[in-house]
Amino acid sequence: MMAHSMDDRDSPEKGFDSGKYVRYTPEQVEALERVYAECPKPSSLRRQQLIRECPILCNIEPRQIKVWFQNRRCREKQRKESARLQTVNRKLSAMNKLLMEENDRLQKQVSHLVYENGFMKHRINTATGTTTDNGCESVVVSGQQRQQQNPTHQHPQRDANNPAGLLSIAEETLAEFLCKATGTAVDWVQMIGMKPGPDSIGIVAVSRNCSGIAARACGLVSLEPMKVAEILKDRPSWFRDCRSVETLSVIPTGNGGTIELINTQIYAPTTLAAARDFWTLRYSTSLEDGSYVVCEKSLTAATGGPNGPLSSSFVRAKMLSSGFLIRPCDGGGSIIHIVDHVDLDVSSVPEVLRPLYESSKILAQKMTVAALRHVRQIAQETSGEVQFSGGRQPAVLRTFSQRLCRGFNDAVNGFADDGWSPMSSDGGEDITIMINSSSSKFAGSQYGNSFLPSFGSGVLCAKASMLLQNVPPLVLIRFLREHRAEWADYGVDAYCAAALRATPFAVPCVRTGGFPSNQVILPLAQTLEHEEFLEVVRLGGHAYSPEDMGLSRDMYLLQLCSGVDENVVGGCAQLVFAPIDESFADDAPLLPSGFRVIPLDHKTSPSDHLSVNRTRDLASSLDGSTKTDAETNSRLVLTIAFQFTFDNHSRDNVATMARQYVRNVVGSIQRVALAITPRPGSMQFPTSPEALTLARWISRSYSLHTGANMFGTDTQGCDGDTLLKQLWNHSDAILCCSLKTNASPVFTFANQAGLDMLETTLVALQDIMLDKTLDDSGRKALCSEFAKIMQQGYANLPAGICVSSMGRPVSYEQATVWKVLDDNESNHCLAFILVNWSFV
Repeated sequence: MMAHSMDDRDSPEKGFDSGKYVRYTPEQVEALERVYAECPKPSSLRRQQLIRECPILCNIEPRQIKVWFQNRRCREKQRKESARLQTVNRKLSAMNKLLMEENDRLQKQVSHLVYENGFMKHRINTATGTTTDNGCESVVVSGQQRQQQNPTHQHPQRDANNPAGLLSIAEETLAEFLCKATGTAVDWVQMIGMKPGPDSIGIVAVSRNCSGIAARACGLVSLEPMKVAEILKDRPSWFRDCRSVETLSVIPTGNGGTIELINTQIYAPTTLAAARDFWTLRYSTSLEDGSYVVCEKSLTAATGGPNGPLSSSFVRAKMLSSGFLIRPCDGGGSIIHIVDHVDLDVSSVPEVLRPLYESSKILAQKMTVAALRHVRQIAQETSGEVQFSGGRQPAVLRTFSQRLCRGFNDAVNGFADDGWSPMSSDGGEDITIMINSSSSKFAGSQYGNSFLPSFGSGVLCAKASMLLQNVPPLVLIRFLREHRAEWADYGVDAYCAAALRATPFAVPCVRTGGFPSNQVILPLAQTLEHEEFLEVVRLGGHAYSPEDMGLSRDMYLLQLCSGVDENVVGGCAQLVFAPIDESFADDAPLLPSGFRVIPLDHKTSPSDHLSVNRTRDLASSLDGSTKTDAETNSRLVLTIAFQFTFDNHSRDNVATMARQYVRNVVGSIQRVALAITPRPGSMQFPTSPEALTLARWISRSYSLHTGANMFGTDTQGCDGDTLLKQLWNHSDAILCCSLKTNASPVFTFANQAGLDMLETTLVALQDIMLDKTLDDSGRKALCSEFAKIMQQGYANLPAGICVSSMGRPVSYEQATVWKVLDDNESNHCLAFILVNWSFV
């Protein structure tokens, strides 16, 4: 097939074997294009029908029509590929420009450091001599350098309460911001794991040795500058900790810019410290090179300007010159520079929490990178590159996420101006109970206008914060998400879901074991870098007595999980959920509860991050082994908040139930945290006598039934420790499941590869059923070979697909199943080995 035309509207085509060219007239091409628009690959019958229906094509052979469509599809594919390559080239060119600018800034920074190093050496040498150099020039230069590292300007007397004075502050803020965004006013250090590239988040850096904490990000987006500015100015839409942004005054400037006086309120991330607010001047203007800049700075006694509103619920924090610079990019799109520089006033924060308020890395993740990710997400949604399930528009799904976060933050903070008030304690100080009967509470966007049925009269919140040591935060949140039955009470879930129906349940008694339920997670949406995802959780329950019949119906939760991707450096991880009904309308009322985990010792080296996929030996956690002092070097704070509805007659009962429920949840988390805490000597394999015996049974039974050695070498004479090590470190997934005829088989043991494949832990392994892991073909193959396995001792199964506990499909090339016999030659369990498994 060859095409020798330069114009689609008058194109010669050559067939595979006809040896002649056909030159199409414009009318013929137009007719073919109409059909191509409807069906790019018509069948032979459709092509023949086309010739019959279009007389202008009657002199063209059907084979030539086929060749035309083949060439047309080829040209379309080439055009798309060319457009894609042009887009990538534009991104690379813009990123190259960014990197060159960053390189230039770093060279200037090196020059400053070299000069400063020489100056300090000179001062040290002269200080040790007989004379001391106090020359004016040296003192002045040193002072200038110190001022550049931590700029503090002495302002002349000015009246900042009028437009001219505010404009003076605005221009000063602009100059300071540009020095941070593109200059060397702050000593920036690039964050580990943030590699620049055409598809990366961009260049992210944090401050070192400056007043307060600061972060900077540079990146590319396929949106025009003014659209980017509009998105970033709407801080509550992308900064999940932002409660409100209130613009109290707007003043236009003579140069076409705008000055705004803004009061911003920020939620506290835990129950242990007060929330923060900022009183700032925000200046928006265009620069001579066509860039658009929005910069912001706190108005204080030092800067001058009007005083902002004060609230007893907030601690006034300080924003140093911050903002974003948006530069138009050649060929469309924008280059964004974002700087956040704040002083959060740690004097009122408990000592244990101060790392949270003094970490530039946490600031970078929660504000700076979050802003850049949000803009990139909207850019991809606008271009149609992001696909969402369930027919929901991206903006609707994003609103659900915002409402869940906002409702959870409201519960954690419990502001008096929202109607929250504390309830008397039962004598214990571990759980805080707050109630809210204000009608305004239920008129907010995160609850919906018709939140409470006629029986309801308020919302009760039970919350607590706890400090955990040496617990991997991502593993903890993933465990809470995947194994709800380990900590949740199904009766309490049913009571919360009843708030959405006309007839409520009675207040349940908290039961230690709850009710058995099947948890199915249905994904809705996830962000580009998978650091956050929205999902629906279906809980199916079973009643064992007449009084429990109300609990047997399915329930649904809308759930938001963030910070669980080990490849994304995150400031915190959280799991927030709210009951919904089957209709799941766009304006569905939400009453969120959940967990938030914040590491207080933020690690920067990749080796310091504990891999989520690397599973610990959780079985040894039950033998009472202890940690050494050297290992208790990692701390995190876990915040828990659960919300419940109540009526006037049930308030005290609901409070008692909520307090006991949260205490039970805290106890469950402490047990889980103990299990997932790494211990010396337990990172490789379990060491209990039962594990040693099981390893010997598995290896011996495999050799007995198959006639081969599972480890490829002669293991006769090997001690139990050696066998267990070989089994645990085997590259293929080895799993054991119970062998019962009256119940569904559940997994009882897995080696390291098996746990990684199932994405679970040894503690949670026993909650996973075999039939839920295998797909339909795998279950059928096992059932067809089961009699052979019981008679001959083993069977080989073909390649197939299974599912991890996270719902991810896993492929394997072959599987072998065999009976594991104990020392009495009785059937102990079934063992599986899945060869060459990988995530699909």
